[in-house]
Amino acid sequence: MMGYELKPSDVYDLARVLDADVHEKSGELFFTYCPYCRGGESRDKNTFSVNLTSGAFKCFRSGCGKAGHFVELARDFHYHLDFGDTTRPKVYRELPQRPIPVREGAVVYLQSRGIGRAIVERYRITTRRDRPDILVFPFYDEHNVLAYVKYRNTRFNGKGNKEWCEKDAKPILFGMTQCVGFDRLVITEGQIDSLTLAECGVPNAVSVPNGCNGFTFLENVWDWIVQFKEIVVFGDCEHGKVTLLDTLQRRLPNTVKAVCMEDYLGEKDANDIFRKYGKQAILTAVENAEVPPVSNVKRLSDVESVDIYSLPRIFSGIPELDRIIGGFYFGQVILLTGRRGEGKSTFMGQLMAEALDQGYSVLAYSGELPDYHFRRWIDLQLAGPDHIAESRNMFDEPVYSLAPGVSERIGLWYQDRAYLYDNNAVDGEELESLTETIEHTIRRYGVKFICIDNLMTAMDVETKDDLYRAQSAFVKKLKQIAVRHDVVILLVAHPKKTREQLENDDVSGSSDITNRADVVLTYSSNADKHEDNPEDCDSKLSVLKNRLTGRITRKGQEVELYFSRKSKRITSKKGFENGVKEYGWLKEKTAPGSRDDFEEIL
Repeated sequence: MMGYELKPSDVYDLARVLDADVHEKSGELFFTYCPYCRGGESRDKNTFSVNLTSGAFKCFRSGCGKAGHFVELARDFHYHLDFGDTTRPKVYRELPQRPIPVREGAVVYLQSRGIGRAIVERYRITTRRDRPDILVFPFYDEHNVLAYVKYRNTRFNGKGNKEWCEKDAKPILFGMTQCVGFDRLVITEGQIDSLTLAECGVPNAVSVPNGCNGFTFLENVWDWIVQFKEIVVFGDCEHGKVTLLDTLQRRLPNTVKAVCMEDYLGEKDANDIFRKYGKQAILTAVENAEVPPVSNVKRLSDVESVDIYSLPRIFSGIPELDRIIGGFYFGQVILLTGRRGEGKSTFMGQLMAEALDQGYSVLAYSGELPDYHFRRWIDLQLAGPDHIAESRNMFDEPVYSLAPGVSERIGLWYQDRAYLYDNNAVDGEELESLTETIEHTIRRYGVKFICIDNLMTAMDVETKDDLYRAQSAFVKKLKQIAVRHDVVILLVAHPKKTREQLENDDVSGSSDITNRADVVLTYSSNADKHEDNPEDCDSKLSVLKNRLTGRITRKGQEVELYFSRKSKRITSKKGFENGVKEYGWLKEKTAPGSRDDFEEIL
């Protein structure tokens, strides 16, 4: 249902857009000047207020008397309101809970893979009514509720999709219903592999919905899967590695074991092993599973020689910066510093937008901005100038807001990929530390890019000496998290000096901060800019430290950047709004291979 529910944050945000001075008293937000009459000729003050509960507004000047609801106020001053909740958790389609008939085509095909009729019937495997060559795998949760359906073309010839899923269904693990009452859970990559284990007498086996290419299901089954004492990964053996293992080991808090390489007997997966070597080979593989060895010492000869420029990383979207540092490599801590109010947070927001656009999930901690203000800022960066409405405030200055419908589309795009630390947690609650929350979020949601703005607000200490120790320990912990989970962490820190040319030692706090960081960047406004010269850049970015490649910038070599007040975007190209970049929310459609085929099952 569409509608608007008043949020006090919207009232405050509108005041900011109007550059209005306000104060709150007895549940009313008073504006120094009425935005309609501006206090009249006598410039009467504090005559206009908005009720933060009801949304009613009124100017008490007899010569004005303007009154109404906040929705009208927002409309009159071109402030966009969200009339639908697009930030709520994704709502999946509820599939019909009707009996699924097991068809002979499914039995015949799976028998050819060594899986008997009893298992087919137990797991309710069938085919489409009109296509006996389309195998259907129903996914039931631990409560025996059908949540997801996957299809497989058994006669795939290279055209179209070999596998696809039911449209808008909730991804979970296949075989959950069969795994009640066990301490150990075996996870395979494909459904036929988990059925193979069931055929061999291992019913506590499940398979992931989309192979090794996606782990969005983890959020949906998290509370169920973490109850198991032990997870055995029986993925596919590819290129000397077991698929699924790295991600599940990194994200799950359970004891995670893996089938040993030698127990694959040269085969690719569980079904191949079973068909060639029989039931006992499967049972042996499961029982011999081991926790992958972790050692603090390795032979240097065992270390793979790699081209660092081929390593996975997140690009900044600023070619000149990426040319110097190579991008943000996973496992790095990036320190961003600069004087207050010169654009560090804006630059951080743009880096988040770039990470999202490159397919990585992000987490942000903003210790200074309210959550609604943080979202509005990055929304504008993602939207771009073509999707931003421009109006004038009471001082005839330009103000900007998202065009109708843009916020909703961006909100949908954020789902399952963008997360924000909740600063509204109730004081006095037993809360986990910020670093604990970061690790928890990485494991559960697969976050790869973490932004912390800023170091001082993330610290909760009383004395200067305690602060220095806490800062050192905090950044050390961040570095450990970055390496352990193979993520990028961007940390914003203020300088302790205000001189024009900042150095590493100018970062406020302990020297350990810059020592532990892999890359140190400074962001500053261009002190030499002339407003009447469009050729002058708005800001400059310096690289003070670059541990991986060693390349830094000297004085006069800084990356020159340009800022758009309308879209809040930053780039190295002047006049860049003429060739504006489109982010993924504009391009993303329904996932390929997702169709609404359920009615063809029954």
